Amino acid sequence: MSNSVSIDNEKKNFQPMTPLQEFWFYFSKNRGAVIGLIYVVVMLLVAIFAPLIAPHSAFELFKAPENMSFPLPPAWLEGGSAKFLLGTDDIGRDLLSRIIHGARLSLLIAFVVVTLSLLLGVAIGIIAGYVGGYVDQCIMRVADIMMALPSLLLALVLVAILGQSLYTASLALTFVGLPHYIRLTRAQVIAEIQKDYVVASKIVGAGHFRQMFKNILPNCLAPLIVQGSLGFSNAILDMAALGFLGMGIQPPAPEWGTLLSDGLKFLQSAWWIVVFPGMTILFTVLAFNLVGDGLRDAFDPKLKQ
Repeated sequence: MSNSVSIDNEKKNFQPMTPLQEFWFYFSKNRGAVIGLIYVVVMLLVAIFAPLIAPHSAFELFKAPENMSFPLPPAWLEGGSAKFLLGTDDIGRDLLSRIIHGARLSLLIAFVVVTLSLLLGVAIGIIAGYVGGYVDQCIMRVADIMMALPSLLLALVLVAILGQSLYTASLALTFVGLPHYIRLTRAQVIAEIQKDYVVASKIVGAGHFRQMFKNILPNCLAPLIVQGSLGFSNAILDMAALGFLGMGIQPPAPEWGTLLSDGLKFLQSAWWIVVFPGMTILFTVLAFNLVGDGLRDAFDPKLKQ
């Protein structure tokens, strides 16, 4: 009797998790994803409050101390100065300040690129999967051709045609990222379109727009969110590569790839000019990849089982 009473009490006390609680339960099981999320949040705060956090301006030129010359090493090395924690570049700009301001630029570009690629790719992919036929074949053949070309090479060609600027580099990376979202969205739509809720909605007279964007699309969002999180790392890497090759944002803008390009000639004599921006790119890309893995774990029903 007492056992049955305790079981009844446990049932009364048990409350199912909300969708947000369920998401965090599975996401938090991946410790790497949690660490990556913390790093991403910190980098976002650094990017937002860069003018307040950075000890100096990203463009300010300092005079070398007596008996010293630029570039100055980090503060903990011989010849370093406490005024410049990570040292300076060859013309006297504080490296830490330029990396902090570069976070704002690099993350903003990644956000714009991923947002535009996701919106356009989802719209085109859902049309291809829903309409099918000749429209689907034309869209997918173009996407296949784009995916057959190296993404960085395609971005370089587009930047060379459109001109070197922040906007053209962002547009080029947006165009390069489109095929991945198109293919993923189309595959999800084809998997959903034959399900009972779509057929029932069609029988009661739902229009095509409602079918595509109100009935089918919400059930395709989970893999798209995961792909979008991974797209951040690709956008950061591609923009850094364009900047490194001199085809992205032009100096003196403190973009991470541009910092690498500017410091490459000092790799042997002043390694910190290259190492610290490179480590920032490495850790940021790794953090976004870890967050993507955590999102996959949280959204994949097979992993939940």
